[in-house]
Amino acid sequence: MNNNFPDTIQQFDEAFALCRNLYELKLRDYGASWRIMRPQSITDQILIKARRIRTLQITGEAMVNEGILPEFIAIVNYGVMGLIQLDYGFSDEKDLGFEKAMSLYDEYMAKIRSLMIAKNHDYGEAWRMMRVSSDVDLILMKLQRTKEIEDHCGQTNVSEGIDANYMDMVNYSIFAIIKLTH
Repeated sequence: MNNNFPDTIQQFDEAFALCRNLYELKLRDYGASWRIMRPQSITDQILIKARRIRTLQITGEAMVNEGILPEFIAIVNYGVMGLIQLDYGFSDEKDLGFEKAMSLYDEYMAKIRSLMIAKNHDYGEAWRMMRVSSDVDLILMKLQRTKEIEDHCGQTNVSEGIDANYMDMVNYSIFAIIKLTH
Protein backbone atom coordinates (compact mmCIF):
# COMPACT_ATOMS: atom_id res chain seq x y z
CA MET A 1 0.00 0.00 0.00
CA ASN A 2 1.22 3.48 -0.85
CA ASN A 3 2.32 5.59 2.13
CA ASN A 4 0.05 8.40 0.91
CA PHE A 5 -3.04 6.23 1.04
CA PRO A 6 -4.04 7.16 4.63
CA ASP A 7 -3.67 10.82 3.65
CA THR A 8 -5.99 10.18 0.71
CA ILE A 9 -8.72 8.91 2.99
CA GLN A 10 -8.33 11.90 5.29
CA GLN A 11 -8.24 14.31 2.36
CA PHE A 12 -11.29 12.63 0.79
CA ASP A 13 -13.15 13.03 4.08
CA GLU A 14 -12.17 16.72 4.27
CA ALA A 15 -13.35 17.34 0.70
CA PHE A 16 -16.52 15.37 1.41
CA ALA A 17 -17.16 17.54 4.50
CA LEU A 18 -16.81 20.68 2.36
CA CYS A 19 -19.38 19.34 -0.13
CA ARG A 20 -21.69 18.03 2.59
CA ASN A 21 -21.68 21.40 4.35
CA LEU A 22 -22.86 23.21 1.22
CA TYR A 23 -25.45 20.50 0.52
CA GLU A 24 -26.77 20.92 4.07
CA LEU A 25 -26.92 24.72 3.83
CA LYS A 26 -28.77 24.58 0.51
CA LEU A 27 -31.08 21.90 1.88
CA ARG A 28 -31.96 24.27 4.73
CA ASP A 29 -32.62 27.06 2.20
CA TYR A 30 -34.56 25.11 -0.44
CA GLY A 31 -35.51 21.79 1.10
CA ALA A 32 -35.15 18.78 -1.19
CA SER A 33 -36.52 20.74 -4.17
CA TRP A 34 -34.07 18.80 -6.38
CA ARG A 35 -36.33 15.74 -6.00
CA ILE A 36 -38.41 17.10 -8.90
CA MET A 37 -35.48 16.64 -11.30
CA ARG A 38 -35.31 13.59 -13.54
CA PRO A 39 -31.89 11.92 -13.64
CA GLN A 40 -31.34 13.24 -17.17
CA SER A 41 -31.75 16.79 -15.88
CA ILE A 42 -29.19 16.13 -13.17
CA THR A 43 -26.82 14.80 -15.82
CA ASP A 44 -27.31 18.05 -17.73
CA GLN A 45 -26.66 20.11 -14.59
CA ILE A 46 -23.37 18.28 -14.10
CA LEU A 47 -22.58 18.91 -17.77
CA ILE A 48 -23.13 22.64 -17.29
CA LYS A 49 -20.78 22.68 -14.29
CA ALA A 50 -18.06 20.64 -16.03
CA ARG A 51 -18.26 22.74 -19.21
CA ARG A 52 -17.91 25.92 -17.13
CA ILE A 53 -14.80 24.53 -15.42
CA ARG A 54 -13.30 23.64 -18.79
CA THR A 55 -14.11 27.09 -20.19
CA LEU A 56 -12.50 28.77 -17.18
CA GLN A 57 -9.43 26.56 -17.50
CA ILE A 58 -9.06 27.35 -21.21
CA THR A 59 -9.83 31.07 -21.15
CA GLY A 60 -8.66 31.95 -17.67
CA GLU A 61 -11.52 34.44 -17.51
CA ALA A 62 -14.71 34.37 -15.48
CA MET A 63 -17.58 36.77 -16.09
CA VAL A 64 -19.46 35.35 -13.09
CA ASN A 65 -17.65 35.79 -9.80
CA GLU A 66 -17.45 32.09 -8.95
CA GLY A 67 -14.36 30.00 -9.37
CA ILE A 68 -13.61 26.42 -10.29
CA LEU A 69 -13.75 24.96 -6.77
CA PRO A 70 -17.49 25.69 -6.26
CA GLU A 71 -18.24 23.98 -9.57
CA PHE A 72 -16.47 20.78 -8.47
CA ILE A 73 -18.41 20.91 -5.20
CA ALA A 74 -21.61 21.23 -7.23
CA ILE A 75 -20.67 18.21 -9.35
CA VAL A 76 -20.19 16.16 -6.18
CA ASN A 77 -23.56 17.22 -4.79
CA TYR A 78 -25.44 16.77 -8.07
CA GLY A 79 -23.78 13.38 -8.49
CA VAL A 80 -25.09 12.23 -5.11
CA MET A 81 -28.53 13.64 -5.92
CA GLY A 82 -28.42 11.76 -9.22
CA LEU A 83 -27.70 8.48 -7.45
CA ILE A 84 -30.62 9.09 -5.11
CA GLN A 85 -32.90 9.88 -8.06
CA LEU A 86 -31.82 6.70 -9.86
CA ASP A 87 -32.81 4.58 -6.88
CA TYR A 88 -35.87 6.48 -5.64
CA GLY A 89 -37.18 7.99 -8.85
CA PHE A 90 -38.10 11.63 -9.20
CA SER A 91 -41.04 13.23 -7.45
CA ASP A 92 -43.51 15.94 -8.34
CA GLU A 93 -42.89 17.56 -4.98
CA LYS A 94 -40.40 17.78 -2.14
CA ASP A 95 -41.02 14.40 -0.57
CA LEU A 96 -37.91 14.16 1.60
CA GLY A 97 -37.54 15.86 4.93
CA PHE A 98 -34.25 17.34 6.05
CA GLU A 99 -33.11 14.35 8.13
CA LYS A 100 -33.90 11.79 5.42
CA ALA A 101 -32.21 13.89 2.71
CA MET A 102 -29.07 14.18 4.87
CA SER A 103 -29.15 10.48 5.70
CA LEU A 104 -29.39 9.52 2.02
CA TYR A 105 -26.55 11.88 1.16
CA ASP A 106 -24.34 10.24 3.77
CA GLU A 107 -25.37 6.75 2.65
CA TYR A 108 -24.46 7.37 -0.98
CA MET A 109 -21.23 9.17 -0.11
CA ALA A 110 -20.21 6.15 1.98
CA LYS A 111 -20.65 3.97 -1.13
CA ILE A 112 -18.65 6.43 -3.22
CA ARG A 113 -15.91 6.52 -0.56
CA SER A 114 -15.72 2.71 -0.53
CA LEU A 115 -15.39 2.69 -4.31
CA MET A 116 -12.64 5.30 -4.12
CA ILE A 117 -10.71 3.21 -1.57
CA ALA A 118 -10.94 0.07 -3.72
CA LYS A 119 -10.01 1.81 -6.97
CA ASN A 120 -7.29 3.87 -5.31
CA HIS A 121 -5.73 0.67 -4.01
CA ASP A 122 -5.82 -0.97 -7.45
CA TYR A 123 -4.61 2.09 -9.37
CA GLY A 124 -1.91 3.06 -6.86
CA GLU A 125 -2.99 6.67 -6.43
CA ALA A 126 -2.49 7.45 -10.11
CA TRP A 127 -4.96 10.34 -9.71
CA ARG A 128 -2.29 12.29 -7.85
CA MET A 129 -0.19 12.40 -11.04
CA MET A 130 -3.08 13.70 -13.12
CA ARG A 131 -3.79 17.33 -13.88
CA VAL A 132 -7.05 18.93 -12.75
CA SER A 133 -7.77 19.53 -16.43
CA SER A 134 -7.69 15.75 -16.95
CA ASP A 135 -10.17 15.30 -14.12
CA VAL A 136 -12.52 17.64 -15.99
CA ASP A 137 -12.00 15.85 -19.30
CA LEU A 138 -12.73 12.50 -17.66
CA ILE A 139 -15.89 13.92 -16.09
CA LEU A 140 -16.96 15.22 -19.50
CA MET A 141 -16.30 11.80 -21.03
CA LYS A 142 -18.33 10.12 -18.26
CA LEU A 143 -21.12 12.61 -19.01
CA GLN A 144 -21.10 11.66 -22.68
CA ARG A 145 -21.29 8.00 -21.70
CA THR A 146 -24.10 8.71 -19.25
CA LYS A 147 -26.09 10.62 -21.85
CA GLU A 148 -25.69 7.73 -24.30
CA ILE A 149 -26.91 5.25 -21.68
CA GLU A 150 -29.83 7.54 -20.83
CA ASP A 151 -30.69 7.78 -24.52
CA HIS A 152 -30.79 3.95 -24.55
CA CYS A 153 -33.19 3.87 -21.58
CA GLY A 154 -30.43 2.78 -19.21
CA GLN A 155 -29.57 -0.34 -21.18
CA THR A 156 -25.95 -1.37 -21.77
CA ASN A 157 -24.41 -4.44 -23.35
CA VAL A 158 -21.16 -4.73 -21.42
CA SER A 159 -20.62 -1.33 -19.81
CA GLU A 160 -21.24 -0.08 -16.31
CA GLY A 161 -24.49 1.78 -15.76
CA ILE A 162 -25.39 5.35 -15.02
CA ASP A 163 -24.79 4.88 -11.30
CA ALA A 164 -21.16 3.85 -11.84
CA ASN A 165 -20.60 6.89 -14.05
CA TYR A 166 -22.09 9.22 -11.44
CA MET A 167 -19.86 7.67 -8.79
CA ASP A 168 -16.77 8.12 -10.95
CA MET A 169 -17.70 11.76 -11.66
CA VAL A 170 -18.02 12.39 -7.93
CA ASN A 171 -14.66 10.75 -7.23
CA TYR A 172 -12.88 12.71 -9.99
CA SER A 173 -14.42 15.88 -8.53
CA ILE A 174 -13.29 14.96 -5.02
CA PHE A 175 -9.78 14.36 -6.36
CA ALA A 176 -9.85 17.79 -8.04
CA ILE A 177 -11.06 19.40 -4.80
CA ILE A 178 -8.17 17.76 -2.95
CA LYS A 179 -5.68 19.04 -5.53
CA LEU A 180 -7.15 22.55 -5.39
CA THR A 181 -7.23 22.76 -1.58
CA HIS A 182 -3.97 21.06 -0.57
